[in-house]
Amino acid sequence: MNYSPKQGVKSHGLPHDPFKSSTVHRPIGWISTVSKEGKDNLAPYSQYQNLTWDPPMVMFAANQSVLGDHERKDTVKNAEETGWFVWNMATYDLREAVNLSSKALPPEDDEFDFAGVTKELCIEAPGSRVKESPVHFECEYVQTVRIPTGDPVSTVDIVIGRVAQVHIDDKVIMDNGKLDIKSIRTIARLGY
Repeated sequence: MNYSPKQGVKSHGLPHDPFKSSTVHRPIGWISTVSKEGKDNLAPYSQYQNLTWDPPMVMFAANQSVLGDHERKDTVKNAEETGWFVWNMATYDLREAVNLSSKALPPEDDEFDFAGVTKELCIEAPGSRVKESPVHFECEYVQTVRIPTGDPVSTVDIVIGRVAQVHIDDKVIMDNGKLDIKSIRTIARLGY
């Protein structure tokens, strides 16, 4: 089989997009931000990755709102306006909360409360992180790269941040100084 996405993202003729399922695992960027008005926000992103380690930098990508208004995501706007975002490690134990936090809620609703997770204040970043998550990165906003795409989403925002604070629950650090990833049981997007 061969297909050219330039001929249309569905030019493969399959019922599901093979591009998405070929890029595995995709770490989940469970991102918390706060608006300039002080309203906390929490949402998962399936396009997340570390970029460099010296200095440590990460990125997440956000499509425009799927609500039909083509608004940029609150997470992106908050990161740009406040200069910060926080990555919270998504784990198997937190999978239901991660999924709940993906729901588009009215602006007055709190995703932390809706997902049933506890807010914990950050050291440098304004706003909160997910207390139940074993690892967090407080990230200082660096830039947004806007990429045009096809319909119905006209752009994707790639948000880049420099890691300013790393929080690790001491319980997940093994005697050899490594993180016990096996017991943490991270989750990722696999395929579609």
